[in-house]
Formats: sequence, C-alpha cells, structure tokens
Amino acid sequence: MGTTGAGRAFIGSFTSGGGPGLVAASLDPETGALTVLGATDAVPNPSFLAPSPDGTVLYAVSETPDGAAAAFDVTGAQPRLIGTAVRVDGADPTHLALTGGRLVTANYSSGSVSVLPVRAQDGGLDALSSVLHHEGSGPHPERQESAHAHQVKQDPSGRWVLSVDLGTDSVRICALDTATGTLRLHGETALRPGSGPRHLAFHPAGTHAYVVNELEPTLTVCRWDAGTGTLEPVGETALLPEGTEGETYASAVVVAADGRFVWAANRGHDSISVLALDESREKPVLITTVGCGGRWPRDLALDPSGQRLYAANERSGDVTWFDIDAATGIPGRAGAVAVAAASCVVFA
Repeated sequence: MGTTGAGRAFIGSFTSGGGPGLVAASLDPETGALTVLGATDAVPNPSFLAPSPDGTVLYAVSETPDGAAAAFDVTGAQPRLIGTAVRVDGADPTHLALTGGRLVTANYSSGSVSVLPVRAQDGGLDALSSVLHHEGSGPHPERQESAHAHQVKQDPSGRWVLSVDLGTDSVRICALDTATGTLRLHGETALRPGSGPRHLAFHPAGTHAYVVNELEPTLTVCRWDAGTGTLEPVGETALLPEGTEGETYASAVVVAADGRFVWAANRGHDSISVLALDESREKPVLITTVGCGGRWPRDLALDPSGQRLYAANERSGDVTWFDIDAATGIPGRAGAVAVAAASCVVFA
C-alpha cells in the first residue's frame, strides 16, 4: 500500500460533478504526499466521510434527495461496500458522526438528524432507528426559509451530539439513548441571526467550540460545558481582512492539536484563514489568509501528525496539502493530488 509505513487517507467527491466517488489514497508520513490507490462509485455523492475508531471501516453519506449512508471495508486498497446503502429518511445528508455504537447524519434539505445502528460484527449499517426534526428559520430569504442541519459532531466527553443548523442560526445539543438509538433534544443555542452556522470544531481542552459561519465569513467562539451540555457564545471574529470584497462562503474549521491556532476555509475568496488563540481561548486574532491551492475549498483536515493541513478544493478538483509553520501557524503549499469534485478528506 505505497511506501513502507504509509498511512491512509480517504477523499469524498461529488459523482454528480464528475467525481470518482470514494477515493482511497496512501499517505507518505515524511512528505505528506497523497497517492491515489483506488476508488468506488458504489454510492452517489459520498460527500462526507467518517472512519471507524480502528480505521477498518469508513462511513459515507450519499448526498442526494433520497439521502442514504453507507459503510465500506477499507482494509484493502479498494474500498468495498458492506451490504447496501441505507436510507436515512432525510434529504441531502451533508455530514455524519459515530457515537454510542450508532451513525448519526445531518440532513441538510430536510433539516433533520438521523440515527442508524452500526453492526458490531462487520461495521455495517442496519435500518434507521430514529429521526430528530429541526424546526425554525432565519432572516435570509433564500438560504434560511427552513431548518438546514449541516453538521453533527460528538463532543469530546462523548456525552453529547451537537447539530449545527444553517437555516435556524443555532446549534442543538442532543443526548443519545444508546438502548433505543433515539436522540433527545437537550438544548438549543441561538447564534447571531443571519450568520448561517455551518460547522464547529472543539478546542483540544474541551472547554470551547469554534463555529464557522457560511452566510457571513466569521467565526463564533463559544464556551462549552460538558457537565451541563451548555454552549454559550462569547464573541465573533471576521475571517477576512477588513475591506475584502466579493462573495465568500466559509466552509470548514480546524483547531490545532496544541490549541494555539484555528484555520478556516473560505469559498469564493478561495483562501484559508489563519487565526491565533491566546490562553483564554476566547479571542482569536486573524493573522493572515493564504491561498487554498485551488478553487472552492469545501473541507479542511489535519493529518495524524498535526503538522500538515489538507484542503479539498471542489471546483478545481484537487486536494492540496500544506506544511504548517510551527511558530506562526501559517500553512505553506507543499503539493496536490487531482480528485475531481473533491469534497472532503479524512485519515485512518
């Protein structure tokens, strides 16, 4: 599987945009280079991926109106579909997360979150166990006419599932009943109206979360209390320098493993924002922006070493990687691999 000691990466892509589907690649730990090993288009539009804890199974949403999720055996060079894709009873799932022996999906167009059981014996998926429907809307007349669940994420304590909703300008905190596979709404945190929250990432200390907003290129800082399941907004920071012109839609957010930096991707501006955190973790400062290496960066990810950043550039059809300056947090372009309609990259 490539060079000795190579790791693995997996790239999602939009088959509707000419992408190859789910791509497996080797990762050179010395250079960060990705080399494509194989691909499968067994499910359409596997736009977002999540590996199992042991890295042997990979889960994918199928971002289509008839939304589904699928499990793949990735122990070989070619990903192999386990069983069949399973309907999520939601439209256009855009994100997924593993928690409590279940797979949870965020369904954008239907504004819902679905729960699917994961089989212990082979990692495959069983039929839907529950759906939690979001309610509400926002001030944007076209993008916030109804709820649009965009991300689901387990908090660092493992107790809670957070659902980021672009349509309702809010983050919902849910608890999973592991016996029944049912999500229960615990609370909802309102963010600034019209901001359009898309994704969040936790600080490694587990005390704060950083929400990237799509409808305005900003980052909302929140305190997180895992004991009470409470998310509290405490500030908002611009992702682009003052006076920047043109439409920009922020997409992804990543926090450094040592908690010193935050990176965010900006579609339209086609850049990566670099922000520094102080000891309070509540006052990110925009250091600079750097080019994403292509066009329309839909996702960002750190490699297992935490020393390189990868951008999935959808419209230029590539995954570009960057070496991160340890002192400044500024990424420097180091290479790229062609993957049409790339939408996401994960490591296992």
